[in-house]
Amino acid sequence: MEGRVVIRGTGSYAPGEAIGNEELKRLAGVDFDSGKLEAKIGIKERHIARLRGLDETTVDFAEKASRQALAEAAVDPLDVGLVIVATDTPEYVSPASGIVLQGRLQGGERECEALDVSSSCASFVVALDLAARRLATDPGLKHALVAGVYNMPAHIRPGDAFGWSIFADGAGAVLLSREEGGGGSRYVEGVFRADGTQWDYVGVYAGGTRKPVTKELLEAGSYGLELLQRLPGDRNVKLWPPLALRLLEKAGWKKEKVDHWIFTQINRSVIEEVMGILGESLEKTTFVMDRFGYTGSGCVPMALHEARRSGRVKKGDAVVLVASGAGFSVGANLIVL
Repeated sequence: MEGRVVIRGTGSYAPGEAIGNEELKRLAGVDFDSGKLEAKIGIKERHIARLRGLDETTVDFAEKASRQALAEAAVDPLDVGLVIVATDTPEYVSPASGIVLQGRLQGGERECEALDVSSSCASFVVALDLAARRLATDPGLKHALVAGVYNMPAHIRPGDAFGWSIFADGAGAVLLSREEGGGGSRYVEGVFRADGTQWDYVGVYAGGTRKPVTKELLEAGSYGLELLQRLPGDRNVKLWPPLALRLLEKAGWKKEKVDHWIFTQINRSVIEEVMGILGESLEKTTFVMDRFGYTGSGCVPMALHEARRSGRVKKGDAVVLVASGAGFSVGANLIVL
């Protein structure tokens, strides 16, 4: 890349008061093994606007996380030239949530590129790479905002114990800036893999052109979040370590230079196993699924924000971000804060 791109600010948002596992059972009218969920998956509570009766959805979450990132970076929203919402749970099919967010932040027509990146739950790491490369190669672009956000509970059907117990609402945002000259902080590299032949495992299949929503479809219950096939339990254990090592190889880095690792917050036991494979201490990773549940494309930037806020990572630290989503798409970024 040409110019140096740095992360100037981060933000995070989850709607309403936290909902513990026992309260969730009452609110959603479902039953599940909360002991197993807490011990293996690591989820103890989460935030769900729908169950708290809050009139908040995808762009509301993204806006609040974004304003926090902008404030920390001390950047005027009007100076942002690129707005990306990274999600597979957009506000609308059309227009893009990124366009709606731009309008909220900038209040009208501006010289700004606004779009969505939808790569399942890998959307944030894909969008971060795209934004960094745009900033690095366009001297006229000073700041970019990337918001990873998830509102999958809006698509969960009544009685779906799996969906209610796992998925939650939340958003994380980063403010990127182009800076000239040398310096330690920077976006270093990204690497990605995809296999679209595995599209038919889990997703929201109704509402697009292949499966428009009809009265008959609704009556049949064939809408919203659908689990068509069980995902292999060891998928991320097999995907993440070689992807992370490939990222470091591409960047020309040794593993020992990495200070912190952040992974998709889908399963605590999987992250523990992956860290073991990498030969790394659990002190060098951050978990947030215990408080926020699984927030898809929001979870990696939310974990990054938490790691920065808590002091687990500091300025100058090298951090690897790894995320995967259904379909499947998987990606990793290397950043120096």
